[in-house]
Amino acid sequence: MTGSEASPSFRLAYVPGVTPAKWARIWNERLPDVPLTLVQVPAAEASDVLRGGEADAGLVRLPVDRTFFSAIPLYTETTVVVVPKDHLVTAAEEVSVADLADEVVFHPLDDVLGWEQPPGEPAFERPATTADAIELVAAGVGLLLVPQSLARLHHRRDLTYRPVVDAPQSAVALSWPEEATTDLVEDFIGIVRGRTVNSSRGRSRAQQSQDGSKTAAEKKRSDGSAGRRTAAGGTGGRKGAAGQKQSGRGTRGGSTRSSGSARGGRPRRHS
Repeated sequence: MTGSEASPSFRLAYVPGVTPAKWARIWNERLPDVPLTLVQVPAAEASDVLRGGEADAGLVRLPVDRTFFSAIPLYTETTVVVVPKDHLVTAAEEVSVADLADEVVFHPLDDVLGWEQPPGEPAFERPATTADAIELVAAGVGLLLVPQSLARLHHRRDLTYRPVVDAPQSAVALSWPEEATTDLVEDFIGIVRGRTVNSSRGRSRAQQSQDGSKTAAEKKRSDGSAGRRTAAGGTGGRKGAAGQKQSGRGTRGGSTRSSGSARGGRPRRHS
C-alpha cells in the first residue's frame, strides 16, 4: 500500500429498529485494524445510500431490487399494534386485523409493512414519520401498526403494544450491491451467518494472511530440509562411487600379487 492509498474501512448502513451492536462488536474483535463505521439511514433511503456508494453494505428491510442487490435474509419481525396503556386492546394477549376494523389506524409515509389495504379507519392525514404517528397515538386519536423493533425504539411509558397475528410482517436482511462483493463484505457475511473465526470464509483477512505467511514459512523450511537431504544424498552417492572405484583398483592390484608378481609388480624372467 502506498502513502496515497486510504486505509481500509467498512461502512455499514442500518435502518431504524435494527440493532447492529452485536455484529459490530464481533467485527471489532476480529478486524481491529479495519474501522467499522455505522451509518443510520431511513428505511426508504437505504437502497439509494448503497447504490451511491455511501455504505459498503446495509442491514435493510426487504424487499430490495434483486437485479442490483444481493441480500441475505436474517430474521422476520412480529407486527404489533401500538396503543395507549388504558386501551381496550390491552385486555387481550394478541389481536387480529379484524379486531381493529373500527379503530383509526395511522399509516405514516415511512411505513415499512407494505400494506395493500391498511386496516381500520384511515386518519384524516398521513403522518410524515413513525415518530409523528407515535405522538398521535399518545394523544389518543388513533393506533399504529409497526414491526416490534420500532415499537421498542419509540417506547413511551404511556404506551404499550400487542402482537397482530395476521398482519404483514417485515423481514430484515443484509444487503449490498452485487457487483461490489469485496473481501470486507465477505468478512461481514461470515459474522452475520455465525461463522467462527477459524472458518475458511469466516476468519478475518488478517488471520488468513497470518496463516498464509506461516504456511509459506513452513513450506520454505520444508523445502530447505528436503534440499539438504537431497544434497546429502548426492554427496553420499559420489563417495560411494569413489569407494567402488577405489575398491576396483584394489581388486586389480590384488589379482597381480596373487599371480606371483615381485614386489615391484613385474614378473621375473627365467633363464
